[in-house]
Amino acid sequence: MKKDIHIPVVEDVYIAIVNEYNAIYKTQDWNAYIINNKAVDLELVLIVTSGYSKKKATSVFRKKLDKLPKQSYAKIELMQEELFALNNTFKVTFFEGNQMFDKTYLFRENTINLKALQSIPLMAVKGVLAK
Repeated sequence: MKKDIHIPVVEDVYIAIVNEYNAIYKTQDWNAYIINNKAVDLELVLIVTSGYSKKKATSVFRKKLDKLPKQSYAKIELMQEELFALNNTFKVTFFEGNQMFDKTYLFRENTINLKALQSIPLMAVKGVLAK
């Protein structure tokens, strides 16, 4: 029965878009990160990203992390500024112990910008957190 299915709530796992200096190319880049602020490791982390609007859609990008240690973060991808005019989704699935968790994070169109920067958990940088 549907009422018997327990869907666990994802807590202390974040997606952030961070504006940071790239010392190699001497540019300011926007990078997407997944942050594990839990006291346990995450296993088999699958991330599927895409962007869309009423008239445009991006291709789907997939990334797999075998393990994301507790209290750590990992870079997902470089984000081109042209994508910020679209809604950007990050569908994250992972195992914590033997239980599977799933959450879709959304950056609404035009919400990623320098005016929206805030402190990011675990990282000594400023960025934009997904809703």
